[in-house]
Formats: sequence, C-alpha cells, structure tokens
Amino acid sequence: MTLSDHIQLKIHHVSIIVADTSKALGFYSGLLGLKTCERPNLPFPGAWLQLGEQQVHLLELPNPDSHENRPEHGGRDRHTAFLVNDLDAIQQLLEARDITYTLSKSGRRALFCRDPDGNAVELIQDLSVIS
Repeated sequence: MTLSDHIQLKIHHVSIIVADTSKALGFYSGLLGLKTCERPNLPFPGAWLQLGEQQVHLLELPNPDSHENRPEHGGRDRHTAFLVNDLDAIQQLLEARDITYTLSKSGRRALFCRDPDGNAVELIQDLSVIS
C-alpha cells in the first residue's frame, strides 16, 4: 500500500533556484508568459508564478549545484517541462532572443533550452491544441 492509495497526489509547485529574480522573470514571465501570483513575505527574494492549478516558485538563493559540466542537451539534465500551444512560435521567440535550444531526441515535438541561470527547460507541443 502506498500513500497514493489513500489520497490523490498531484504536483503543487516546482521550485527553481535563480541568481536574479528580475532576470529570471524576464524568461519565465516575459518569454513563457507565466503570471506572478501572491507570495508570502519570505526572508529571501523570489517570485511565485501561476500555471493552471500548479505554481513555479523562483527562489533567489545561492545555488548549491555547479553550472560546470552540464550536458549541452537539456534532456540529459534535470529539467522542468511545460506544455506549449505553439512550439513553432516558441522556436521563433527563442531565435529572436538568441536563446540556444536543442530539439528533443525522443522524436516528440519538443525542445530544450536553458533559463538565464542554466536551469534546463523542456517545452513540449500540446497535441490537444493542434488542429
């Protein structure tokens, strides 16, 4: 028996460590379009972003992980994945902003890029919105 036998488990939020909240918001809000939501008064800078019923928490804290020796392809690194309505439009935005990306090696309509802090982000075409 597991915990999920007794309650419904689902993701509430993902936390991402960033060096500069405003720079990170340029990526997560400015590029991806996530909207900020209320954040309690915590003893460190950051921002909370709403994504449907889930949230992304940006934590401006010293990063305990080395940025060295990260794989070029974000699919071989820990990453956060988002469904997008139009992957082609995302590719155009990334190219216009000189953000490097690689296409998914799985054969899915997806790509990987990195946020300003080197965190890997996967953007997957939501197949339910393709006509």
